[in-house]
Amino acid sequence: MAEGLELKGTMCAHTDTVTAIATPVDNSDMIVTSSRDKSIILWKLNKDEKSYGVAQRRLSAASPATLTTSRKLFSPLTDNSHSPEAGTVSFVSGISRLESPLDLWNTLGECKYTISDQDEGHKDWVSCVRFSPDTLVPTIVSASWDQTVKVWNLQNCKIRNTLAGHSGYLNTVAVSPDGSLGASGGKDGAVLLWDMAEGKTLYYLEAGSVIHSLCFSPTRYWVCAATENSIRMWDLESKIVVEDLKVDLKAEAEKFDSSVGNGNKAKVLN
Repeated sequence: MAEGLELKGTMCAHTDTVTAIATPVDNSDMIVTSSRDKSIILWKLNKDEKSYGVAQRRLSAASPATLTTSRKLFSPLTDNSHSPEAGTVSFVSGISRLESPLDLWNTLGECKYTISDQDEGHKDWVSCVRFSPDTLVPTIVSASWDQTVKVWNLQNCKIRNTLAGHSGYLNTVAVSPDGSLGASGGKDGAVLLWDMAEGKTLYYLEAGSVIHSLCFSPTRYWVCAATENSIRMWDLESKIVVEDLKVDLKAEAEKFDSSVGNGNKAKVLN
C-alpha cells in the first residue's frame, strides 16, 4: 500500500495549459514549467503554506513548448565536453516547426543546438522530450502527435530508434531511473512500456482515459500516470494499480480565487 499523499500547494503564473514540469537533478528548490502560452517559467520553491513557490523568470518561445532538464550538457552541445555551464541547468524543448523538431537550451535562454532531421524526424507536433539518465549512452527521447516515440543519440544528434504502437496522439514519454525502460501515453489511454536498448514494446497498462503525463518512481519499480480522471500508479512487477488519486478541482479553484482576491498573486520577472 502506498504512503498517504497530500496536496502541498498551488502555483499560478501561466496563462494557458501547462504542458510539462521538470526538476534539475542537483537543485530540489527549483521547478521548470512549460505551457501553451508559449513560455517557460523557472520557479523558486519557498514551501510556505501561503506561497509554495515564486515564479522567478519567464523564457518566451515562438510556439508552445515542452521540456525536460538534465544535469549535464553533452558534446557537441558545449565547448567543454560533458560539463555543465556554471549556475545553469540544461533543457530540451519540442516545438511545432516540423523541419527542426528539437531545440536544446540552457536557462539563460540560449539555444545551444537544434536537432534537425527532415527524413527521420517527427511528422507532427513534438509533445514531450526527455533526457535518459544513462550517462554511458547519452540519449534524448521524444514523443509526438504523429503517434510515435523517437530515440535520439545525443552524441551525434542522430535517430537511434522509432517506436510505434499507439492508436492516438502522444502527450508524454518517460525514462526509468536506470535508463533501461521507457513509457509513453496519450489519447488512447494506454501506457506502453518498452525496452530502451532494443527499441521494442514489452507490454501495456490500461489507464482508462487520456494520459497527460508519466513518470517512474526513483525508489520503486513503479510507474505513475496523470490522466483526465486521476493520478494512477502501477507496480510494474505485478502490473496492478497500487494507488488511484483524485483531486477536488472545484475546491482547489475556489481556494486559488480566494488567494488572488487577497492580493497574493505571484509576480513573474521577465
